[in-house]
Amino acid sequence: MPRLGREVFRLGLAANYGIGPAEFDLAVERGVNYIFWSWARTGRLVASMQAALRRNREGMVVAAGPTLGYFGGSVRRGCERVLKRLNTDYIDYFQLYWLGVGSALTGGVLDELLKLRDEGKVRAIGVSIHDRVRAGRLVVESPFDMFMVRYNAAHPGAERDIFPAFETRRPDLVAYTATAWRKLLKRPSGYQGPVPTAGDCYRFCLSSPHVDVVLTGPADRAQLEENLAAIERGPLSAEEDRAIRAFGARAHG
Repeated sequence: MPRLGREVFRLGLAANYGIGPAEFDLAVERGVNYIFWSWARTGRLVASMQAALRRNREGMVVAAGPTLGYFGGSVRRGCERVLKRLNTDYIDYFQLYWLGVGSALTGGVLDELLKLRDEGKVRAIGVSIHDRVRAGRLVVESPFDMFMVRYNAAHPGAERDIFPAFETRRPDLVAYTATAWRKLLKRPSGYQGPVPTAGDCYRFCLSSPHVDVVLTGPADRAQLEENLAAIERGPLSAEEDRAIRAFGARAHG
């Protein structure tokens, strides 16, 4: 992650899709060290997360944010809550969630994010955003160190609206919704060709030179193992890339 100055496993773990402590610990043992931490459905993983941070804080990268980010005060309180919850001195990426819907980029909000970074409570500041055109502008104009954006074979628009801005400034980039909320794993009506696996979807994202990490949200150990095995296969071939893009266009409708 260039802006953070840290190396991470390229498959990041969204910890709120059903896995338990044993699966979380297995992921960390297998090298997964980018954890997207939210308040939803992560209660039973708190002890495992705290233990992982105690063992190797500098080897883990934690991304988190305030539940709502409309005011500077709520942003700071959200940061303090995460620090206390995880029993850690700092958060690697502290990000606004779903900019324009769950948060607002006001002067007060941005000032508070920058203060938290200056104080060392967060190492880098980021944002998740669906508005690709706005994201492209913010890459150039804002001080955000990291962007978390939707990118998959059904929604490849970041290639047009966001990635070209990296020629001006290169933030860290995390892709999510790799399976288009599982739409890319389902056979469209009347379609006779092969259907991508979740692993194919993650490999699609990571085949882009602009993507540093792609998030996965496994529900159980079998899905976790399948996804980790897929990453070992490396980038898509040109033929695989053409096939998944064609499927994505069909799935998108």
